[in-house]
Amino acid sequence: MPSRPAVLVTRKLPDAVTKRLLVTYKARTNAEDNLYSAADLLAKAAGADALLPCPTDKLTAEVIDALPDSVRIISTFSVGHEHIDLDRARRRGIVVTNTPDVLTDATADIALLLILGAARRAHEGEAMVRQAGWGAWAPTGMLGIHVTGKRLGILGMGRIGQAVAQRARGFNMTIHYSNRRRLPAELEHGANYHASADEMLPNCDFLSINTPATPETYHFLDERRIGLLPDGAVVVNTARGTVVDDAALIAALKSGKLAAAGLDVFEGEPNINPAYRPLTNTFLLPHLGSATHETRNAMGFKCLDNLDAFFAGREPPDRVA
Repeated sequence: MPSRPAVLVTRKLPDAVTKRLLVTYKARTNAEDNLYSAADLLAKAAGADALLPCPTDKLTAEVIDALPDSVRIISTFSVGHEHIDLDRARRRGIVVTNTPDVLTDATADIALLLILGAARRAHEGEAMVRQAGWGAWAPTGMLGIHVTGKRLGILGMGRIGQAVAQRARGFNMTIHYSNRRRLPAELEHGANYHASADEMLPNCDFLSINTPATPETYHFLDERRIGLLPDGAVVVNTARGTVVDDAALIAALKSGKLAAAGLDVFEGEPNINPAYRPLTNTFLLPHLGSATHETRNAMGFKCLDNLDAFFAGREPPDRVA
């Protein structure tokens, strides 16, 4: 490896990751965790050999074109890479890597939290206790939806989808899934495969969205597909906000077509559609899918593994461009 390559780190990283980073690299860190504008990023990238950005950094074609020639690799602190124009990076000969695999369990845990929280009206109950609105017990008070034994549909049966299915079996849920291709039998564990998502949706008392954001999945859950779900279904999303048509989902929650929704991701986050906020039948989280100490450390170490391999002249293990 060349002598201590210079790495621009755009956000404050976990302490353990920063400690390892500083051993090997000349790191330009962001201890205040300020959000950099495109102009800030380009100015700070002068002379850098690598960028270690986060999803909050929008590396558009224009930004990538303006990066100094010294930048040879972008090691993003994320699994998703829609914030980076991969085609433009390839044209400039800049390698791009991500951090797959290490956030499967953390994200699947959040999916189960959303299923339970939405079904059992956790938002309303928590607010009732905090706001001193908890009255006498009543036979019909705060009735939610039973989770155990229900049908769970999983859109996108990759690693996270499979981990969600594994957890849901602990609640004796029947698993249905739709995926680009059918899983081998040993990975299905009895789950019901549907070649078409439209075919799966009528079988979903609960729908867990675990598909990547692609042009094909943009606003996948629209008014028509919500109409295919059983009345009173519950929708949860831990994938990407763009997979859901917010206007259609909000309308279905207001009308009662859907009983509830649990959402950890939103289109345009953190500037979410404000119509979600007053809905009592929503359980909303601020993109906590990977937010555990263990997972964020593992993500950072993945970034450094990719940088170490690249600067040692090896193929980075998690290259996406």
